[in-house]
Amino acid sequence: MEVDCEGCAGCCVDWRPLADGTVDHERRGPRAPLDDAYNLVPLTREDVRAFVDAGHAAALTPRLWAAAEGDDAVTIDGREIAAIGGKPVFFVGIRKPPKPVGPFDTGPRWLPTCAFLDPETLQCRVHDADVYPEACATYPGDNLALGAETECERVEDAFGGTRLLDDAAPDDAGVLLGPQAIGQTVFCYPDPNDLDGVVDAMLAGERSERAERASGDAASHPGERSERADGLSRETRASFVGVAAASAPGTTRVASEKREEYESRARERTSWVDDALDEWAARAEEESPDPALGRTVEESRGAPATPGWEG
Repeated sequence: MEVDCEGCAGCCVDWRPLADGTVDHERRGPRAPLDDAYNLVPLTREDVRAFVDAGHAAALTPRLWAAAEGDDAVTIDGREIAAIGGKPVFFVGIRKPPKPVGPFDTGPRWLPTCAFLDPETLQCRVHDADVYPEACATYPGDNLALGAETECERVEDAFGGTRLLDDAAPDDAGVLLGPQAIGQTVFCYPDPNDLDGVVDAMLAGERSERAERASGDAASHPGERSERADGLSRETRASFVGVAAASAPGTTRVASEKREEYESRARERTSWVDDALDEWAARAEEESPDPALGRTVEESRGAPATPGWEG
């Protein structure tokens, strides 16, 4: 497996507003996610713990799904949500605030971008850190092993060029599927009654996002869009994060003491990510997109610099 990532970051940026036609591979199956994030990275339980321990809980967000016909489901805010044993199932992923980026040799625009991506170099700020997610480290090897389309190929189709240089899957490629994923990347929220209002908030963001894109205004006010599409409170995120961190692999069980421990850490530990997320949203509503703003918004707060592509 060999890929050309320079100037791309297609895995890390919501580039749908740049593309002709519809690019929405995450919404082709029977279960539609309630949010409108693109390429949400499914973090493992260990990934979640590492991010929280590093103070990056503000960068994490949950994903729930609408139940498909025949699914086990639970009713929240009047809607049927996919569940296992009456417990809503969810992923934990990384938030995408608006950042000034210019992937694929396009001019800079405000686009939803991974919280850890340097908008200037289009490189990951935590690539060499302990918190670098497993799904990012193995991508696109898992897709190749499954015979599934990769983001590299979607970018090639939309913008030309060659990104996937070698499509041979690594020998150790593989992805957790079915029951093996429960408690590892697919988590079960034990208290569905505590989620009153959460589903309404997610769906409100999804409706606004899609309406803007349909009207051609998808990139006009991305900071505003980011707040709507990811407007969950810190307390709500902490509750999902605590469940994920305390989940038992292969089961729907959650260790109560571990859950409380990680909920508390998620609420209290902070890093450069916290204020950067808020500042990106504010700047996107007021300023022209300049990728060099990453130095002011992120690096001045302690975010690791990236090496660039020279050599």
